[in-house]
Amino acid sequence: MPFPELPAGLAEALTQRGYEALTPVQDAVLEPAAHGRDLVVSAQTGSGKTVAFGLAFAAQVLADNGRVPPPRAPLALVIAPTRELALQVSRELEWLYKAAGARIATCVGGMNPQEERRALSAGATIVVGTPGRLRDHLERGALDLSALAVVVLDEADEMLDMGFREELEEILDATPQERRVLMFSATMPRPIEALARRYQRDALRIQTGGSERGHGDIAYQAVTVSPSEIENAVVNLLRFHEAETAILFCATRDNVRHLHATLQERGFGVVALSGEHSQSERNQALQALRDRRARVCVATDVAARGIDLPSLSLVVHVEIPRDAETLQHRSGRTGRAGKKGIAVIIVPYPRRKRIESMLHHAKIKAEWITAPDRDAIIAQDRVRLLEKLMQPIEVTDGDRELADKLLESRTPQEIAAMLVQAHRATMPEPEELLAQSVDAQRAAHQDKHRAGFEDTVWFKMEIGRRQNADPRWIMPLICRRGHITRNEIGAIRIGQTETYFQIPRAIAGKFAEAIIATASSEENGGYVAMAPSDEPPRMAARENARRGKPNGPAPARPFRAKPHDGAKPHGGPKPYAGGKPHGGAKPFAHGKPKPKGRG
Repeated sequence: MPFPELPAGLAEALTQRGYEALTPVQDAVLEPAAHGRDLVVSAQTGSGKTVAFGLAFAAQVLADNGRVPPPRAPLALVIAPTRELALQVSRELEWLYKAAGARIATCVGGMNPQEERRALSAGATIVVGTPGRLRDHLERGALDLSALAVVVLDEADEMLDMGFREELEEILDATPQERRVLMFSATMPRPIEALARRYQRDALRIQTGGSERGHGDIAYQAVTVSPSEIENAVVNLLRFHEAETAILFCATRDNVRHLHATLQERGFGVVALSGEHSQSERNQALQALRDRRARVCVATDVAARGIDLPSLSLVVHVEIPRDAETLQHRSGRTGRAGKKGIAVIIVPYPRRKRIESMLHHAKIKAEWITAPDRDAIIAQDRVRLLEKLMQPIEVTDGDRELADKLLESRTPQEIAAMLVQAHRATMPEPEELLAQSVDAQRAAHQDKHRAGFEDTVWFKMEIGRRQNADPRWIMPLICRRGHITRNEIGAIRIGQTETYFQIPRAIAGKFAEAIIATASSEENGGYVAMAPSDEPPRMAARENARRGKPNGPAPARPFRAKPHDGAKPHGGPKPYAGGKPHGGAKPFAHGKPKPKGRG
């Protein structure tokens, strides 16, 4: 048996599970210096920490014969931040302690509390639960902690971030003084250190996987897009990577619902996870991902905690994480246990500076790229299809008979083309991105007198350099409001507080009607006033200067975009409709903002 230092039942369980060696964090908690001591463990997500603390408290729950004693009251308590994580921990401990005869009770929100109380009264060796439900059982007298020998706080930093400090303190205060406290946390902020000082004695700190906060097995990419193109960028990213399983993070449950419906409409196999879903719905969604009936999961941060999907290889931050810690936790769903993964952050042009600061704080190096276009996706499809068709297959007599009939009426080339078309028909169509690159935008503006722009009308909008106006997000805004394409926009001239742009006279009337009709849909979501200008921008600037208006627009200059090399990020737009700028992730759905709900 490859694990002679472990109790026979646990060693046998590991062997049957396919373990040939322990992971670094599992080895660390079994070192002689860690025996019987309180532990503060910082380990990478997916490093095997559930089995690690299961092995660490074996001495507290097993008798000398390697089996658990007759149940009287729980000997071990594991507290996890979410239902999914608690259920995952229970499954791991069940197979690990099955041979030892341990009974495991799970107490989480969304389950039948009466059944949980019956399981507790029947005698449970190990109890796993979420803070709120455990406190409820404790206050009702259903959870007896008098015999408790060890408490495990799994993902302690996340529990504090979710506001469970009061519940944790009440539970820990009810435990015996001589119990062990094992604290597992991906990061060690000050609140965690304060909790450790209060409830632990002479704790041993264990850190595995290096000191870098970014995971070494995750390739980070930052994709710059126009704010109006976020959904299309998501579609193209999913099509470009064709990951076996992907998870998309949104900030609110409303945005989860919206993006889930959008992807369903486009033909993706997608499920949703947010706080509005029942436990049964969440279980069904995760099972659909494990069974490959769905390949994409749209989720909020809270709902996605504890998800363990071995096939998850792509994480997309559809909405910007609130901080570096959230970025790390989200991205940690992939790149687990030595497997490679990709984490993509979708960055609206005005938010690039914030993301660069966040990545620097998290010590993460990301590759800055543009969203994949249709040509790139088709090229990837071609490579994947060839690889799939070149794989060896088993051919039956019926397959050969059908192939012969096809060859009687079609040439091999025609049959191959039919096969390619049939393959493409099962895949969602890539989206055409409005603003592909800075170079494309520069080309659209380099000659204001190009064909069709001999006779133009000047329009202006109430935003300028003081509000960090930038053609990279102004162009999509004009197109969206006026129902035109970028090729129908002439010169753009950005002043201090106003921006002027040209529209061909042939469509100016239609454009003016459109910007009036679309104004109400954006009044509360970052409204920018647009209207025809009675005079060209240079004339307006001279007139303001003659009148001595100190706050009037400075002499405007034509837009001459330079390729952005990433060295000098530009700032985001300042609020242009009054009020304070939005502090969190902005909704990606255009129109009136939706109320935020906790995930």
